[in-house]
Amino acid sequence: MAVKRLGPVIGLLAVIAVVTLYWLSHGKPLKVVTRAVEQGLVQDTVANTRAGTVKACHRAGLSPPVGGQVARLPVKEGEQVRQGQVLMELWNKNQVAEVSLARSEVSIARARARQSCVMAEVAGREAWRLRRLLKQDLVSEETVDRADGDALGQRAACRAAQAAVEVNRARLQVAQAVLERTRLTAPFAGIVAEVNGELGEFVTPSPVGIPTPPAVDLMDISCLYVSAPIDEVDAPQIRVGMTANIALDAFTGRMFPGKVRRIAPYVLDVEKQARTVDVEVAFVLPEEAENLLPGYSADIEVILRQQDQVLRIPTEALIDGSRVLLLGADGVLQERRVEIGLSNWVWTEVSDGLHAGDQVVISLDREGVAPGVRAEREGD
Repeated sequence: MAVKRLGPVIGLLAVIAVVTLYWLSHGKPLKVVTRAVEQGLVQDTVANTRAGTVKACHRAGLSPPVGGQVARLPVKEGEQVRQGQVLMELWNKNQVAEVSLARSEVSIARARARQSCVMAEVAGREAWRLRRLLKQDLVSEETVDRADGDALGQRAACRAAQAAVEVNRARLQVAQAVLERTRLTAPFAGIVAEVNGELGEFVTPSPVGIPTPPAVDLMDISCLYVSAPIDEVDAPQIRVGMTANIALDAFTGRMFPGKVRRIAPYVLDVEKQARTVDVEVAFVLPEEAENLLPGYSADIEVILRQQDQVLRIPTEALIDGSRVLLLGADGVLQERRVEIGLSNWVWTEVSDGLHAGDQVVISLDREGVAPGVRAEREGD
């Protein structure tokens, strides 16, 4: 009984389908977007799974190795500094005094050493004269022995005084090292990105196992690279030195040439995320990266293989990876099976099934797009 009631409904649906097909075939042509099959470059690439980051080749979070009160802060955020320039100095008058005292002691030790060595030289000449007089029986052997002993003693005093100079020099170096611990200097030329501290404030070193903001964040932006996570499945295909493309959200539509400079020797296992390997890509043309800032989000495409001057179609034209829709000369959409080669998100190489100039449909998501439908190119 139910089957009998469904009969008219099924018949009505069949009539609607026939009418729809007829209208699509003989009614107003459907507008579609097409691209011509052309020759060009196709690359097989590997891309990052999450956004990468532009980083500076040299960046250091600097803090004094000892605690103290900030007495001098000669730099500001955004300032360019040279290597060795003082960035922050703590109160250190006692250390300065220690250095001054040690320097004075070195001077005194040098003067005493000169005095001792001069006396040793005089005693040596006196002993030499007395030995000559002994040969002429003008002095006694006892006098000569005393003179020789005195010369030996003076030479020993000279060596001791010279050793004292070295000891005082070492003390001066220790005092200077203690003083240097109160001064924060730039390990390389760069730009001061951040300063955490004010004059008069007390700063302390980070406790073990408890990270704290650095007193000065210094970076060298003359050398930049991109660090991006690559899925662990794709990472084994990548090698250092491979060519790559770099895309930045801040520079839409622009690609920067790069080269793989480092592949992390371990896999990152982040909770609730796929396991990835960090890959670093350097900018091949540093002058193109002059206006870039560390922290920009970036994507990388590492080029595994590439073919130039091959037939290619937009990847978005593929249906299930092996079929396309063509807009024939008669204005009817035709399905065509194709054989593909290299492929990426933009282009796919076609090794068989299409010819240069064929119009493939890329607006596959439009309603009504199907084989046998009359269509025309959008804009015609």
